[in-house]
Amino acid sequence: MPFNTALTRKLGIRVPVVQGGMQWVGYAEMAAAVSNAGGLGIITALTQPSPDALRAEIRKCRALTSFPFGVNLTLLPAMVPPDYPAYARVVLEEGIRIVETAGNSPGPIIKQLKAADPPCVILHKCTTIRHAMSAVKLGVDFLSIDGFECAGHVGETDITNFILLSRARQVMTVPFIASGGFADGQGLAAALSLGAEGINMGTRFMATVEAPIHQKIKQAIVDADETDTELVLRRWKNTSRLFKNKVSQEAVKIERESTTGKFEEVGGLVSGKRGRQVFLNGDKDFGVWTAGQVIGLIHDIPTCEDLLNRIEKEAIDTISTASNLIVDEQPPADIRGKKAGEQGPTDAGPNVTKSPWNSKL
Repeated sequence: MPFNTALTRKLGIRVPVVQGGMQWVGYAEMAAAVSNAGGLGIITALTQPSPDALRAEIRKCRALTSFPFGVNLTLLPAMVPPDYPAYARVVLEEGIRIVETAGNSPGPIIKQLKAADPPCVILHKCTTIRHAMSAVKLGVDFLSIDGFECAGHVGETDITNFILLSRARQVMTVPFIASGGFADGQGLAAALSLGAEGINMGTRFMATVEAPIHQKIKQAIVDADETDTELVLRRWKNTSRLFKNKVSQEAVKIERESTTGKFEEVGGLVSGKRGRQVFLNGDKDFGVWTAGQVIGLIHDIPTCEDLLNRIEKEAIDTISTASNLIVDEQPPADIRGKKAGEQGPTDAGPNVTKSPWNSKL
């Protein structure tokens, strides 16, 4: 029973679930597995060391799936920025027409992607309504509304998805998807009820058979609770939600206690190179790595196919159950016990009667 949302119609996918672009995770095998399972797989462009390497990865993914997939381009501050236009040019030359963008000043890249024939479908990630409305002016097709629960860059406003999605529903003029805190069909059903056209999942896809990370890290996600994340780099207004381990906790301690406020004091601890090694060597405490609060909802390591089939069924069952709450006539109350005026004396005194709310059931 396929879904019919603006996202599924536009992208040609069966289940309205997008695999978020994840650094060191969004390789061809991951993206192809999600797309083959009915969602939208995403290759992370900057996981590749060069535009030519991205070209090879796109071709590899195309050999693994005949279904739609996209590419993530995240624009972040750097001493030596990547050649974003070159990466975008490869995306276009390889015929990719679905791109997830995120980060700072995406205008030039979005303009480049939209100038293609046919133009790209752009899904742009935002953590605030203000940024979302700016992205609308740039011509994006979908907004990926990223709540404070999410992994990685959470923004600085700390607005959780229940409010953020409702605000998006009130003011957005383009369709949006929900990102941050989603792992199951109940979450998908909730997002659809709040006005979203689908969901974006990152951490949940890390704990799948096909995710290209060490089994011990997948198990660490399964074993974790929703409290096992850490907010790092808040002092420098570059807040990231990371898995709570020895390194992230040390970074937070320095951040809070430093008298100089120099980023260099934590720079070595939050190095992306150390984080990448975590996924290769399986040592969860070797470096920092992103994880959302949704880790508390993850209890197994299924294949992408099993996961999306489960999410699809759970969402349909949840929506069906919710629709059954609407009835033609209000049923009688099922509180047992006599009405207050019919109660006899109580232990509190001969003239005191029990409230039906306090009577034994």
